[in-house]
Amino acid sequence: MRRSYWIETLGCPKNQVDSDKLAGSLAIEGYELADGPDHADVVVVNTCAFIEPARAESIETILALSDGRRDGAKLVVTGCLAARAGQELADEIPEIDVVADVGVPIQVALAPLEGDSLAGTPAKGVPAPTTAVRWRPRNGPVGSANAVGVTGGAGVPSLDLLEMPRRPVDAPWAYVKVAEGCDRKCGFCAIPSFRGAQRSRRLDAILAEVDAIGVSEVVLVAQDLASYGRDRSSLTAAMPAVAGIIELVEAVAARVERVRLLYLYPSSLTDGLVEAICATGVPYFDLSLQHVSAPLLRKMRRFGNQAKFTERIGQIRDRAPEAALRSSFILGYPGETEEDHDALLDFLAEVELDWAGFFTYSKEAGTYAADLEGAVPQSLALERLQECAELQDSITARRRQALVGSTVEVLVDSTGVARSHREAPEIDGVIHVPTSLVPGALVKVTITGAEGPDLLAELS
Repeated sequence: MRRSYWIETLGCPKNQVDSDKLAGSLAIEGYELADGPDHADVVVVNTCAFIEPARAESIETILALSDGRRDGAKLVVTGCLAARAGQELADEIPEIDVVADVGVPIQVALAPLEGDSLAGTPAKGVPAPTTAVRWRPRNGPVGSANAVGVTGGAGVPSLDLLEMPRRPVDAPWAYVKVAEGCDRKCGFCAIPSFRGAQRSRRLDAILAEVDAIGVSEVVLVAQDLASYGRDRSSLTAAMPAVAGIIELVEAVAARVERVRLLYLYPSSLTDGLVEAICATGVPYFDLSLQHVSAPLLRKMRRFGNQAKFTERIGQIRDRAPEAALRSSFILGYPGETEEDHDALLDFLAEVELDWAGFFTYSKEAGTYAADLEGAVPQSLALERLQECAELQDSITARRRQALVGSTVEVLVDSTGVARSHREAPEIDGVIHVPTSLVPGALVKVTITGAEGPDLLAELS
């Protein structure tokens, strides 16, 4: 009999990679995946804390899984909420057995299993598990406040999730996280305060992971993906520097059929990177624009304006007419005027992105925006969001309908479901294909219909 675990993952794809790495570390310790959270000896909640709704969802999930666990099971909370408010979680939610910062070994005390002395034992060099430890920060003694500062002074965690082996993937695609943390100081974002400064992985380590997971499509992710490698430029000869983002894309593309990049800061999208992305055969551009009003973007401490973004998107489409473009936008940022909002609507109507996500501003303690004047009422922010979303839905539906009759190559993700280069996994629409197609296959299909964001297809 072996110990079992369950990991509940909230938030972004980067969190999913962290969970895969946690699962890999638990497997090394002798644990196996449970059939569900109510069957596990250890239930892990990998939380999100980017904005207030995400924190609320994390708390609700923690309490729900606590109520549903079986007798004797331990509840561990990790991820961004643990990194941001670990001591508070430990103090205010007694149902939690251990709160572990990002990159801290999961250690819990479990009753011994007869005939299985190895299951659940600590890794070499890791202290014996104890339920007395309620809050494990990355830095500082057990039980202390998290030492990670807004300036990014966090050291490398004692358990480096970036370099941990991951569990096998059960899909023909996978996220690969190439860096942790962020060096930017966007006015609305608290991520650097609890994830620290950017820390890029070595190219050889990334390629080894790509080879090990053996998928057809690799989706590269990081908090600031296009800045991959810049933090390693000052390392000594004894610490080989990583390559840059273009070298990374080219190296991964030599190993898999598809490479996709998520979360590109617009000022870092150079002509060379555009060429490298197009050369992979997956001209998909996920540009983190956030808004188009120049005055508002300055308040966001962000790059760009409507004219620059419109020009850049035009250049991409001139280079690759088949390119798909996605972005995300914040509505209701402090100081946003009706003129700012109208500019965003005009931009959406003019450039016709394939995909877009819209979010209302969330006031985050410790950020530059938290002290700005000109708060926008939540009701007005939601009204603006709805207006943008309705416009974008009509644009997306029209662009999808225009694909009817075309022939595209798709990767079959699962029975009856596939994606072309235009659809990123989990966030965009899908293509419904014949159920006879084997998951993992790359095949050509003809688009026969469109249903909102999704397409229908048959074999060509």
